[in-house]
Amino acid sequence: MRILLTNDDGIRAPGIIALHKALEGLGELVVIAPETVQSATSHGITYTKPLMTQYVDVTAGMSGTAVDGRPADCVKLAMRALWEERFGEGTKPDLTISGMNSGSNVGINIIYSGTVAAAIESAFLGVPAIAVSLHLKSRENICYDRAAEIAREVIDRVLQNQLDPHEVVNINVPACETPDMAMPTIKVVEMNKAGDLGHYDKRQCPYGRIYYWAAGDGMAFAHTAKGSDVEALKEGYVTVTPLDYVLTNTSRMSLWVERFI
Repeated sequence: MRILLTNDDGIRAPGIIALHKALEGLGELVVIAPETVQSATSHGITYTKPLMTQYVDVTAGMSGTAVDGRPADCVKLAMRALWEERFGEGTKPDLTISGMNSGSNVGINIIYSGTVAAAIESAFLGVPAIAVSLHLKSRENICYDRAAEIAREVIDRVLQNQLDPHEVVNINVPACETPDMAMPTIKVVEMNKAGDLGHYDKRQCPYGRIYYWAAGDGMAFAHTAKGSDVEALKEGYVTVTPLDYVLTNTSRMSLWVERFI
């Protein structure tokens, strides 16, 4: 099995390095990831400038192609050019794994997430995908290696089932601050649908110009539904959520058809 490994934190981020290590033995890993941090860029793609690429050695055991673009760019470029250049015409990955993101992607943050966007782009192009994110309670004492080992256990469980070519599975690992953290219970849950309660700090630069800095921890929402991904992750579960990129509101289709008859 050949696996495309990407992310939105950049090719040198600790999350992707740890996940690359944890995925050893699952298949042939091909890393194609953003050159720089692309968090919260959602599903943006690049049309107005070239996508510069460079093959880089990240660690002694990990190298890959850095793309000066967004996560969805990385996947689209891989599927439409880089993969065939490496493995031959008509080839594509068997699976895409996006992550491990530094920060959870649950609730409305799924829409903003570059990590999830990369997975969705893959599924849209016919390759099943798994997005992996790590909840952070703080920026200190983050045990990426253990979190990646937990993610690998969940990925193995997911792959026990045959994934459809256009399937996306979103995994979130609870905060991991010790190397001996026990394997959490896995819950299959829905996406929380409430808006976030993020705010902006108003500040003034030395030249007098006013600017606003996005603030908040990303896990505050107007409402946390019972049984949702937000509730489960806060309670310490690993969350697994199947996603779909089709945005048609089928429950409203008949109403609108009637209005235009």
